[in-house]
Amino acid sequence: MKRHIPNFLTLVRIALVPIFIWLSFICKAEHHILWATIVFIVACITDFFDGMLARRFEVITNFGKFMDPLADKILVISALFSIALEPIRFFSVYIVYIILFREILITLLRNLYAKKGVFIAADIWGKLKTILQMTGAIAALVYYSIISKWTGIYYDQIKSGFNIAFWIIAFITILSGIIFISKIKTGKNHE
Repeated sequence: MKRHIPNFLTLVRIALVPIFIWLSFICKAEHHILWATIVFIVACITDFFDGMLARRFEVITNFGKFMDPLADKILVISALFSIALEPIRFFSVYIVYIILFREILITLLRNLYAKKGVFIAADIWGKLKTILQMTGAIAALVYYSIISKWTGIYYDQIKSGFNIAFWIIAFITILSGIIFISKIKTGKNHE
């Protein structure tokens, strides 16, 4: 039974995405962004635990190798769109497009290799960009939904800070994609 827990947590993360999207864009309740923030944080926690439990129980599966990064991508892209669009608008939507392009390209390459029976695990750069994306999204969502009420005159400066931070995250995301592709070409990232 315990060997299925990491994959179950991945599926929970995927299931939380539509709830997050609904809360971010459709729901008109007073504190809908706060609830979306809570859902996003819970989903990020499932990411931490599914990886930790998979290693502890020694149940690294091909499903997990493929679906875990895919679940992360879907979750993070949803969050980035919610932060780039109304009502938050902390950074340009072009940042999301840049990150989305990288994620689609890498997912297609993973899928292509998976069909050949080669499953490519995420490397340290892929994990770093995911951590930065999730941490940045949590910080932006928490700031907007909770802290911004008390920052008053500093709101625009903090918003500019998020814009700069997410351009850096976009750069690291592209860099991790380039490293991933170079490892595929040299055969260094194959399991």
